[in-house]
Amino acid sequence: MRRLPCIGFLLLFFFTSVHAEEAAILPGDNLVVEGIPRVPATLAETVSRYTEFRRAAFLSWHPSKREMLVRTRFAETVQLHQVRFPGGARTQLTFFSDPVHSASYPPKDARWFIFSKDTGGNEFYQYYRYDLDSGDVILLTDGKSRNTSAVFSNSGDRLAYSSTRRNGKDTDLYALKPADRSSDRLLAQLEGSGWRALDWSPDDRTLLVLEFISANESYLWLFDAATGQRTLLTPKGGAEPVSYGGGRFSRDRKGLYVTTDRDAEFHQLAYLDLATKKHTALTGHITWGVEDFDLSRDGKWLAFVTNEDGVSVLHVLETATGQERPVPKFPVGVIGGLQWHANSTELGVTFESVRTPADVYSYNVTTDTVERWTYSETGGLNTATFPEPELVRWKSFDGRTISGFLYRPPVRFTGKRPVAVNIHGGPESQARPHFLARQNFWLNELGVALLYPNIRGSAGYGKTFLKLDNGQLRQDAYKDVGALLDWIRTRPELDADRVMVWGASYGGHVTLMAGTLYNDRVRCLLDIVGISNLVTFLQATESYRRDLRRVEYGDERDPETRAFMERIAPVHNADKLKKPLFVVQGRNDPRVPLSEAEQMVSTVRKNGTPVWYLLAKDEGHGFSKKKNVDYLFYASVLFVQEYLLK
Repeated sequence: MRRLPCIGFLLLFFFTSVHAEEAAILPGDNLVVEGIPRVPATLAETVSRYTEFRRAAFLSWHPSKREMLVRTRFAETVQLHQVRFPGGARTQLTFFSDPVHSASYPPKDARWFIFSKDTGGNEFYQYYRYDLDSGDVILLTDGKSRNTSAVFSNSGDRLAYSSTRRNGKDTDLYALKPADRSSDRLLAQLEGSGWRALDWSPDDRTLLVLEFISANESYLWLFDAATGQRTLLTPKGGAEPVSYGGGRFSRDRKGLYVTTDRDAEFHQLAYLDLATKKHTALTGHITWGVEDFDLSRDGKWLAFVTNEDGVSVLHVLETATGQERPVPKFPVGVIGGLQWHANSTELGVTFESVRTPADVYSYNVTTDTVERWTYSETGGLNTATFPEPELVRWKSFDGRTISGFLYRPPVRFTGKRPVAVNIHGGPESQARPHFLARQNFWLNELGVALLYPNIRGSAGYGKTFLKLDNGQLRQDAYKDVGALLDWIRTRPELDADRVMVWGASYGGHVTLMAGTLYNDRVRCLLDIVGISNLVTFLQATESYRRDLRRVEYGDERDPETRAFMERIAPVHNADKLKKPLFVVQGRNDPRVPLSEAEQMVSTVRKNGTPVWYLLAKDEGHGFSKKKNVDYLFYASVLFVQEYLLK
């Protein structure tokens, strides 16, 4: 009898332990978790509404009906959905474990469409045909190489696309009839990994092809669509490099509509006469860059978007007169994915703002009306109350003005607020007023101010600013972050003693640099798929990317450049990083390989510095599967609570 209390105690202990086990969110077998504490189930419940945001992106109009394909997520990954009218239901068409990347209807045939996806985030995209009648999916490419930039001929029977199939490095040009997989053929063998088709001529005899060298240098070529013979359209070897973006043939085939920074600081929309090679600027009166455009099927309308201090502005221009027509003004946000319907009157776009997740809209140029096609869920939250950002500016070490977006927490959070500084990737990306999704929890529930700077090298501010961080000028971009940390100290509402720097990809690299250069001015660091050594990164990144990245970062094969890269590498200066570090990586990342994370984690741990490490075996350059994104979010909230808020 005396032993019964002991047995009761053991049973109580057992059931308590089981209950404690059930009260935690356990990582899946696909995740490697090191140093991260157990995630309480109560935390998952607390943040749950912030994990249920959805978004939708416009992909393609049906060639004859008024319906479209969009990308959105209902379960774990982004898949293809069909929407038959504005506000209509999103009917899911694909059900893969990996997200679908792109999709497009042919211009005329509506029995099928093509789409692309990769496996486990490896970015080796394959093209598939989806047959609408049967729902069958047919692989069109080789299943191994990286295949991108597919463009339909005007007749819709052929497809031009780029592929690394031949040697894994160069992007050759291929032609394919999607209705006949056996028709796939090499059209032109090319050198370099920046080649992609932009458009077919109206008679489908010629392809307009872009040769991309860097963000500041690219060229246009004309290819014979039958033989692959090519002619350089824009000369090389000028006083300074010229960049070209999109390109479309005029309907009379006498010229091209292009975006270019030729004789300008920003990309302008221009008409290039094929006979004289003369460029005529169409948007010279606009002092900002054109980042996206599309020509209507009848050639009458040019829709384009300008990037004005990070904010998108939609324009429509009549090609016959060169005059713009007034269009409804979208709220402050970001517009992309422009595509005219075959009827040449409706324009499909994707729009998002800080208060609305990305959704799909159409603009009718005849009736001058905008209609909303998708209404993405916001987890039951009233996003209309989310704070708008303030465009802020500060002086860097050399007197240059740097800008960014500052989001302040709700007024119920009093006193100086801790700050999370996010460095964007690219490096040629740009912080813009996007929907912040899960980060709204940091802002609205934890009271953390969010600051998104555009340090030198960011897009959107002209070609001079874009190349200010190239090669050994890289250190100047790091100094911009130092100047920002100094500026934070001048703001009475911000707590300069509680600053976290975080970022993904190149932003992760700058995060690690901030930890080694400004250890005394940061509280903690969150590095997502970041570069810890530019030398080892360039040696191990996928071969099709290597030369493109060397133009930006410098060539590690040059002794002087290599010495510079080794000297500044965060992994070689890890002894200076004494603040808590959270490193996140995808095992299948083709851009920033796993080794970049592993060498940083192991080196920093030698300092005795707290290091959290999260590796997803089924992800690549960032997380895309909801269960993985959610776990990362839970862990990041714990990290912020433990190291930034205390």
